[in-house]
Amino acid sequence: MTNFTEIPILDLSALINGGDTKNLAQEFRKAYGTTGFSYVINHGIEQSLIDSVFEMSKKFHDQELDKKMCFQIDKTHRGYIPINTSTDVTTDLAKVTKPNQSASYMIMKEDIAINPDIYLSGPNQWPDVLGFRDACEAYVTAMSELGRKLMGLALESIGVDDISILKSFSDPTTWLRLLHYPPQSPRAEKDLYGSAPHKDFGCLTLLAQDDVGGLQVMSPSGNWVDAPRIPGSFVVNVGDMLRRLSNGILLSTPHRVINKSGRERYSCPFFFDPHVNTVIKPIKGTGNPIFEPLLFANFLRSELEASYQAHQVKH
Repeated sequence: MTNFTEIPILDLSALINGGDTKNLAQEFRKAYGTTGFSYVINHGIEQSLIDSVFEMSKKFHDQELDKKMCFQIDKTHRGYIPINTSTDVTTDLAKVTKPNQSASYMIMKEDIAINPDIYLSGPNQWPDVLGFRDACEAYVTAMSELGRKLMGLALESIGVDDISILKSFSDPTTWLRLLHYPPQSPRAEKDLYGSAPHKDFGCLTLLAQDDVGGLQVMSPSGNWVDAPRIPGSFVVNVGDMLRRLSNGILLSTPHRVINKSGRERYSCPFFFDPHVNTVIKPIKGTGNPIFEPLLFANFLRSELEASYQAHQVKH
């Protein structure tokens, strides 16, 4: 990796408007081959749609705890995750012993029922907050389309002819996480995080954040680079599965959140991944494989069981 001191900005106009994406693909490869993160602007998602999801998130999190606990996260990873119930124990970036100082609401693909052959399939839990479901489903639809376009751009950026992996994103695994970070005390322990240092485990993360700040990205030298909000942008990063698909060409970069602003922080990350039954392996044309194939569902199960109380196997 190349050291960096700021997060690059990519203009997606050509991708969104059907123009020539050759130059953009080169910029994408440079950004994600050195930093693993970028801001994207002119991404085609209406600001009103983004604002509506933040509004629903705040309305949900502002409720009394007992009301939120009625929708506590289930085995399909849908619902409310209270503060102090998720810990990044799988990270090798820091010794994490304390739970993340955040609460969130998870929304995944809306299935009619649980399919035992598809890990994490099932219907969402929808809280009785007026407009919540409509806003979130509209956002997921729009962001899924953007995610597909970005995956196509990612493949173009690494110069592969085999794009059959895109079929796995026609029925993707999606995660919309409505995050709330209470302010941390300036005197809090150094190993207490809003979100502990970690790499994302999927393919693409598209983050909408408020103006409070707190997101930091780690450079190869170990320095933490601030990634504050740029109005009209998403912060987009590559996760471990896309790193594997690209045979290490595109980087999955450590990041963390520390909220010592004295203010409430809200963010809405959207994770865009292939179907859980996809075998993840380096795409043909990326060189000699440096990763062994793995089934995405098996990887997800091990990650979730390690990090979330709701998924831990009871003996």
